[in-house]
Amino acid sequence: MHKIIRTALAAAFAILAVATNAAAAYPEKPIQLIVPYGAGGSTDVLARAIAQVAPKYFTQPLVVVNKPGGGAIPGRVDVARSKPDGYTVLFGWGSGEDLVVPHQRSLPYDVFKDFETVCRMSVHSIVLAVPASSPYNTLADLVKAGKGKEYMTASVSTKGASVDITFLLFGKAAGINVTTIPGAGGADAITKLVGGHVDFGGGHPSEVLPHIKAGRLRALAVALDKRDTSVPDVPTFREAGFDVVTAGSVKGVAVAKGTPKEVIAYLEKKFKEVADDPEFHKIMKDIGQPVNYQNAEEYKVWFKQAYDQFGTLYKSLGIETK
Repeated sequence: MHKIIRTALAAAFAILAVATNAAAAYPEKPIQLIVPYGAGGSTDVLARAIAQVAPKYFTQPLVVVNKPGGGAIPGRVDVARSKPDGYTVLFGWGSGEDLVVPHQRSLPYDVFKDFETVCRMSVHSIVLAVPASSPYNTLADLVKAGKGKEYMTASVSTKGASVDITFLLFGKAAGINVTTIPGAGGADAITKLVGGHVDFGGGHPSEVLPHIKAGRLRALAVALDKRDTSVPDVPTFREAGFDVVTAGSVKGVAVAKGTPKEVIAYLEKKFKEVADDPEFHKIMKDIGQPVNYQNAEEYKVWFKQAYDQFGTLYKSLGIETK
C-alpha cells in the first residue's frame, strides 16, 4: 500500500514539475489572439494595434485570428475549449456576448466558470448620433420632437445588445417611445443612420467618428459616466439631463479556465506594458479608441458590476429578442 501511495505521489509531482517548467518557459511559440468578429470592426482594429506594438514587450508575436459568425459565440467556445496553456487568448472579453447575452439565453459556455480574466484594455462609450441633415442639434431637441411623435426610430446593431439597451434606457429616461431597428451588425446600423432611415442611432466612437469627421453624422451624447476622450466635445447623457450610463463596449482579454497562474501573470504584465506605450496611445487616438487598462483583479470586479447592471436593465426594460 505504501509503495502504491509513493508511486502515485511521485507521478503527481512529476506532472506538477512538467506543468511548472512549461509555465516558466512560456511563451515558446506565437500566441493566437482570437477575435470572434470579422476584420475591420472595432475589436479587430484594437487587436491589431496591440499586435503592432507587442513585439517591444512580448518575446513571441501575437497573431490576430478572426473567427466571426454565429453571433460571436463560436470564437468564444473555441477559446473556452482550447488547451489551457496561454497560446489561445480571447480578445474582446467583456463585449455584449459576455455581459448581455447570458441574460437572454443559455450559452455553450459560462462566463464565470469557463474563462480566466487577464486584463481590460479599453472601454468604448456608446454614442448617440443623428444624420447631419437632421433638425436636431442637441439631445433636448431630439426629446422635444419625440414628445410629439408616436415613437422615434433608432438603428442598432443587434436587438438586446448594449446599444439597443442604451437607447431604450434613454427613451425611458426621456419619457419618449423609442423603437429600435436592428441591423446586420454595426456597419449596417450606421449605414441606415447615415442614410436618414431612422431618427437617430449610433454605436461606438470608432464606428461613428469617421462619419462625424466627414460631416455625415452629428453626435449628441455618450453613455459613459464621464466624457469619452475619443470624442471629447460630445457631452454625456447626464450632462444633458438624462440619467443614462451603461458599460458600453468592453475590450478585455481572457484565457481558458485552468491556465497556469504564471502564464496569466505574464500576459497581464505584458498587456500593461503595451497599454502604457506612447506609440500605442497614438495609434489608439488615431483610431478613436480610449485606453482604459485594468489588471485582472480590478477587471473581475468591474466585469461583475457591469454584468449585473445589464441584467437589471434587461429585465426592467422588458426587451424581447425573439
